[in-house]
Amino acid sequence: MGLLKRFAYYFGGLVIGTIFLFFILDKKDASCDYSPNARVLKNISTKNQEINPEVLEILALRKIDTAFISNTLQKGDVLFRESNTQLDSCNIYVIQGVDEWKNWKLSIENCKDIARIIDVEQVEK
Repeated sequence: MGLLKRFAYYFGGLVIGTIFLFFILDKKDASCDYSPNARVLKNISTKNQEINPEVLEILALRKIDTAFISNTLQKGDVLFRESNTQLDSCNIYVIQGVDEWKNWKLSIENCKDIARIIDVEQVEK
């Protein structure tokens, strides 16, 4: 069997296998949350969330709805340098928003059973 034929069989099988896996994994709703950022966001978003009243007041004054919080918890960037992850009970993560909210940060206290949004602040650019 020639080298060209071997490559054709190899790439043919690779394409068929990739398509097969694509359809199977699409039905299972599998996700690849292996980066530290994605793991923290997924961990926080799966817990019950509580918002401090001060945070709600700040959002109301700035006329920002709670979709900002949902978007930030799904797609935000965790700022590990500003976060305090060495605490015994609850770690505090600082998450920066994306898109139209990229100049806002959330501070979240991530405990075992609950995630508390304890602060929201605007970033000066």
